Amino acid sequence: MKDVVTVNAIIKSYPEKSRRFISQEVCRAWNWRQPNGVLKDMVCRSLLLLLESKGFIKLPARKCKPINPLAKRRKPAKVIIDQTPVHCSLNNLNPVKTIQVRKTSFEKQFNGLVSEHHYLGYTQPVGEHLKYIAFSGDRPLACLAWGSAPWYINARDKFIGWSKESRENNLHLIANNLRFLILPWVKVPCLASYLLSLNRHCLSTDWQKLYHHPIYLVETFVDTEHYQGICYKADNWILCGQTTGLGKLSKTRQPMLSKKAVYVHPLTKHFRQRLCI
Repeated sequence: MKDVVTVNAIIKSYPEKSRRFISQEVCRAWNWRQPNGVLKDMVCRSLLLLLESKGFIKLPARKCKPINPLAKRRKPAKVIIDQTPVHCSLNNLNPVKTIQVRKTSFEKQFNGLVSEHHYLGYTQPVGEHLKYIAFSGDRPLACLAWGSAPWYINARDKFIGWSKESRENNLHLIANNLRFLILPWVKVPCLASYLLSLNRHCLSTDWQKLYHHPIYLVETFVDTEHYQGICYKADNWILCGQTTGLGKLSKTRQPMLSKKAVYVHPLTKHFRQRLCI
């Protein structure tokens, strides 16, 4: 519990300081920084809240309650596009391409399509993330979103062979498939697994361009009460276990959420060596 001792010592040394200040001091003590040198302040704050919920630390009282822009974020505008059914074989489609649309004029189209047609709706990702639209010619077929990996997933971490220190150093080298939507009027056999493969092959390069580091492994969670994960299996993703169903900030050992199958796919042959250094 050396890390908890460090956190408690910082809190004790600065009893009048804000939670933000405490979080930043913890980041400095652990040298917890993004590849560009910026402190991992928001991730650290989430960890501190978790430690407090478990009774390991006692944070200073909140000095203010800032407005949460995500809580008041407007629902994405509805997108008007051609919804003529697309029923054909993969070979008969026009050349299919995936376009990275984060920070482009297509990003609003992505947000609107996911908001209206994905069963989970649209939630603005926090942290590093990329968004893709798959096109056949100029017609959108699908949307894929990738974001920062969750802090701790036991099945994934055992598959990689992670120590606590290696996970802390290299978690940013994993991307999580946050959303995958085939538009409901698109019925093309094998399209989903084809798009996963297509997107995987450009993901690390695109991530490097925006965030200045590669991605060595991708992961996703499949709610097996509703889905079988067939497209991930067809694209040779590896089932490495399941989540606990506890959620990030659970105060009980009883599952509060549905347990999900954990699938991963290495993006390089030597992913374990890259992730465990």
